[in-house]
Amino acid sequence: MHESAIAGIVAGFLGGLLGAALLAQIGSAGASPPASQRVIDARTIRLLDAGGKVRAELAMSPDGGPALFFFDGAGRNRLVLGLYAPSEREAPFVVLNDPGQKAAGIFRLFGTNEAPVIVLKNAGRDRSIYGLNPQTLEPFLVNYAADGRKDGVFGKY
Repeated sequence: MHESAIAGIVAGFLGGLLGAALLAQIGSAGASPPASQRVIDARTIRLLDAGGKVRAELAMSPDGGPALFFFDGAGRNRLVLGLYAPSEREAPFVVLNDPGQKAAGIFRLFGTNEAPVIVLKNAGRDRSIYGLNPQTLEPFLVNYAADGRKDGVFGKY
């Protein structure tokens, strides 16, 4: 009987250790990761669709500003959200690209007063620009003919 009591104590002790180890594993699985794992440092982060195609990319643009690029199913760059290069005071922008990957619409801040400007394009040419004058912050609208000459102006640009 004495031997069975010792065996019961040892079994209980081992079972307690096993239970404590299991509980520690379960508890750490739901815990927050250490601070060093909460940040990812990378030059490029890509989002892939189920077929492995790149559909979005967070990266530095060729001119040196950070940007988030979105691609359609054919791999064409259709939307860019980002900051211009330091040479343009890192102004924020949104660019909508046509299927030929040429800018069709640009919304950005411009000039020393960070005036908002919208540029509508066709085949790479400016066709209409609307915004606030960068110096006076008064509204303007400029339209361009297909040959590139000014066709209509409202305000000063």
